[in-house]
Amino acid sequence: MSKIKLNVLGISYSQTQTGAYALVLTEENGERRIPIIIGGFEAQAIAIQLEGLKPPRPLTHDLFLNFATSFGINLLEVNIYRLEEGVFYSQLICNNGKNNISIDARTSDAIALALRFKCPIYTTEEILQKSGIVIDIESEDKISPQKPSPDKPSDKPGEEDVSSMSGYEFEDLDIEALEVLLDEAIKKEEYEKASIIRDEINKRKKNK
Repeated sequence: MSKIKLNVLGISYSQTQTGAYALVLTEENGERRIPIIIGGFEAQAIAIQLEGLKPPRPLTHDLFLNFATSFGINLLEVNIYRLEEGVFYSQLICNNGKNNISIDARTSDAIALALRFKCPIYTTEEILQKSGIVIDIESEDKISPQKPSPDKPSDKPGEEDVSSMSGYEFEDLDIEALEVLLDEAIKKEEYEKASIIRDEINKRKKNK
């Protein structure tokens, strides 16, 4: 199965889930974006690395990096390999100097580690088709104004999914109206909301 490389586009406050953040990954050679809802502490760990900040004492992911480096273990790549009921599943592909080892991980942890090890992040075409949102690059602004403060993470946990909204609230709308809402959500960078609307549109087209 071919792998598609992703980059971290940025983090913003979730418009649909209080106390959570939207981590947005972008297809390296394309226009599709994957929004993933994560909690405050996970967002903090990623934001610190994106900003190039160095905490006075190592955080959990920094400790993992130091531990792995000390014992000659390297993180080669991160694979987001499954999307089930809105939840993304990831694997760490590590090497101990002799063998490659695959370790399951939460996607937020996997991304935080990928940034620290400076290793690539991959997913599959199937997952991009399920969760990807196409953005008009000319109108897209960089996501960064609402990054979590490195010193004040949210104390409310989030889920690594795109299911914080229910499709039931759209049941009275036809496909044309949903497509208008989808365009509006994308323009406002409300990526996780857009993913829910997109899923509702796909479900209706499939059931026709």
